[in-house]
Amino acid sequence: MRRNRLAATAALATALSVTAAACGGGSSTGSEGNNDKPKELTYWASNQGTSLEHDKEVLTPEIEKFEKETGIDVKLEVIPWDSLLDRILAATTSGQGPDVLNIGNTWSASLQATDGLLAWDDETLDKIGGKDRFVPAALAAAGAEGRPPAAVPLYSLSYALYYNKAMFAEAGIEEPPATWDEFVDVGKKLTKDGKYGVAVEGGNPVENSHHAFVFGKQHGADFFDAQGNPTFDSPEAVAAVKQYVDFLANDKIAAVGNAEYAQNQSIKDLATGKAGMLLWQAAGSSLKAHGMKPEEYGVAPVPMQSENPPEGQNVNSMVAGINIAVFKNTDNLDGALDFVEFMTSNEEQLVLNSTYGSIPPVKEAQEDRAFSSTDLTVLREVLSTTSAPLPQVPDEAQFETLVGDAMKELFADAAAGDEVTTESVQKRLTEAQQQMQK
Repeated sequence: MRRNRLAATAALATALSVTAAACGGGSSTGSEGNNDKPKELTYWASNQGTSLEHDKEVLTPEIEKFEKETGIDVKLEVIPWDSLLDRILAATTSGQGPDVLNIGNTWSASLQATDGLLAWDDETLDKIGGKDRFVPAALAAAGAEGRPPAAVPLYSLSYALYYNKAMFAEAGIEEPPATWDEFVDVGKKLTKDGKYGVAVEGGNPVENSHHAFVFGKQHGADFFDAQGNPTFDSPEAVAAVKQYVDFLANDKIAAVGNAEYAQNQSIKDLATGKAGMLLWQAAGSSLKAHGMKPEEYGVAPVPMQSENPPEGQNVNSMVAGINIAVFKNTDNLDGALDFVEFMTSNEEQLVLNSTYGSIPPVKEAQEDRAFSSTDLTVLREVLSTTSAPLPQVPDEAQFETLVGDAMKELFADAAAGDEVTTESVQKRLTEAQQQMQK
């Protein structure tokens, strides 16, 4: 069923407003019959590791530190990215929602527009150490320009090209590709004997939309105009989406089964030698979890369209990251702020970001030598020089869903043997755009 853009935004706003009113459902007072402060928090964490269980293993001992320090019990639930927004909306009907949750920084403006999240004005930021603790670019990706952030940065990320050194050596490839033409050539050399040049996650709408944005910037597409209206089916956007889907559809350097791959399935293919390349955000810890040692893979910037792209098109990553937010109507605001302060403390930033292979958005933590490895140096350089933020518009979350789903359908078409053409890509993107328009 198609929804127009205004209705979709209104529905999201209404749903999250109700969610905010219902959140903190797990909180309770410390003792029956007294006025003690609430002694419970519910925390929805996003899936950062190789699995939900992996995240629980990482977060549980850290949360236990907070519980010991404060006497507040934290109910942790780790939620996959492909269902997190749906879970937020489902909370409106269940009457149960979290006090604190992780959000992708790309969702910040969309969720901010609902007025359901706590606004982090200067006074509130001072309660966790002040805004100057954070890298400005990371804090800028926490809401629309000119408004107090809707969240604070927790993990910073960028995309990079990861490659299997053994597969490169076997194929006689000496350097990672710097342009997409080189990338396809390398991919074809790697595609043999049941192995493929690159692993993609065609069944993962969020991942699809991120690549659509990066390829789009390289082609001169923004997906929204200056007024915030969608431009999903512009010629530049069509060319960008087709180029990415073509890795499977026409270049044949990705396996047909990749059309059904969901979150994190592509990482295993690189680690086990089923694919020679991977375009991913901070994959180091996930590769390690699959048994791949740091010396067995290389890391390079994501390719460009040409060696010297024009200004504005020299983008090879979104400004990626995860923010931590508080629902405005939590019944344990003090505890929620204490928890955010704990999670963004220097100590926890070192522990969590080094475990996940991400970069701390807290300045002092980022300077630690734990984040000076070759792969993290590449990520930091990309973030500072060739990254661009996704559009900070209220409809950004719908862009990820609608364009990501359109690409999922195109990957499915390719896997079924149907030809993917400029016309078929434009048709899918036009249908996605129509669901956003009045």
